[in-house]
Amino acid sequence: MSKKKLTVYDMLQLKGKKQIHDVYVNNVEEAVAAEEAGIDMIVSAYGMPQHGIYGTFDDIKRIREAAPNTHLMSAAPERSFATADEAVRAAYKLLSIGCDSFYTNNSSEIIKALKRERVPVVSHVGLIPGHANWIGGFRAIGKTAKEAIDVLEHAMELDDAGAIALEVEVVPSKIAEIITKKVKLLTISMGSGSLCDGQYLFSQDMLGYNTGHVPRHSKIYRNFKKEYDKLHNERVAAYKEFVNDTENKKFDDPKITVSIDDREYDQFLKLSDKI
Repeated sequence: MSKKKLTVYDMLQLKGKKQIHDVYVNNVEEAVAAEEAGIDMIVSAYGMPQHGIYGTFDDIKRIREAAPNTHLMSAAPERSFATADEAVRAAYKLLSIGCDSFYTNNSSEIIKALKRERVPVVSHVGLIPGHANWIGGFRAIGKTAKEAIDVLEHAMELDDAGAIALEVEVVPSKIAEIITKKVKLLTISMGSGSLCDGQYLFSQDMLGYNTGHVPRHSKIYRNFKKEYDKLHNERVAAYKEFVNDTENKKFDDPKITVSIDDREYDQFLKLSDKI
């Protein structure tokens, strides 16, 4: 029996009752595994190489089809829209292929416009990678009282604008706890402790194959890099064996070739001599 996909209504009802698990998936295989494991929400995006996201819109389609019973949140390429109308169009494009919610770190005014058009929005506070230039790079946010108040006020502003959830990234857990208590929306922690409404991790970190910077808040559950290295070495070995077999003419095994009856072959030779 397939699992029930969580609607926005369902997820909001879980606030304060159950921790929500949220995983970024990069491909169909990860999406299928996440659904089989019972993950509440999967996330995938496209066209943002500056954030290590190289997939295409068609990849999102395939992920949606592969995990039809899991809430899917997606995002349009960052800075691909500048107005509320453009944001709604970008969101509708994703909702039209079956995505369930839309991520944006844009202003509360754009989020209000999306809410008016019944687009479920997930936004972001704390360390927002797309705002790194404004916050002094990739660092923890909210370690001073003034900065913590700014994060709280930002979260409340987005709540009032109609967002359904927030990524709360690298904010002190005590601050994240207060934010979670003061907003109606769901708070999803990334490095902000267990006192939010749920947790969010990237598959490449969880599965141990991230070859770039591994965030300190990530949690590694498996070492896929070791397995991928082993697979790579086996691929190379197989290709080398193919090269050797080709150069040494080892492709006449009856198991992989077809034969012709001797009598037919003799007739073929006679006919071929006349050509």
